[in-house]
Amino acid sequence: MTRAPWRPTREQLAAAAGATVPDLIAPGLRVLFCGINPGLYSGAVGHHFARPGNRFWRVLYESGLTERLLSPFEEEDLLGLGIGITNLVERATATAAELGPAELREGAMRLAEAAGRHRPAVVAVLGMDAYRTAFQRPKARMGPQEEAIAGARAWLLPNPSGAQASYGLPALVEAFAALRADVDALSRRGAGAP
Repeated sequence: MTRAPWRPTREQLAAAAGATVPDLIAPGLRVLFCGINPGLYSGAVGHHFARPGNRFWRVLYESGLTERLLSPFEEEDLLGLGIGITNLVERATATAAELGPAELREGAMRLAEAAGRHRPAVVAVLGMDAYRTAFQRPKARMGPQEEAIAGARAWLLPNPSGAQASYGLPALVEAFAALRADVDALSRRGAGAP
């Protein structure tokens, strides 16, 4: 796993408020992961799920979605595996609690536009409360969703942030492994949509 070339200072973290991290996206992905929004650490370094303690990269590896443990600074390697990353809201904040319902709903529309344009087989949104608000599905549960996102099979997964203590690493790995099994089954059938 490649280590961070540098760690942002307290001042750089504060200055990252409102920064954006470019989408990691390409046509025909197997799965497009959608976070809530970048944290300040990710905004400062310009890479997704970059804060030390975020379990995204470990969970990708332990669930079998990647063959080795990647770091945020190797995120471009995901495209070769048919995996991309975007966010509901582009601007970096200290916490997702700074985002309002209207902003999340706008993010759902942006996500649907991106999915329609790039045609991933699966869109996996990371974070139950954000998904429920953004897509106005207050009773949504973890796992595959009945409603597609612009023709892509939709999944709801736990947020891998280290601040989300309600899901331990084993539960996260299990949820992401279920997604991987579904994506593999879609690939075997040659299906690009549900």
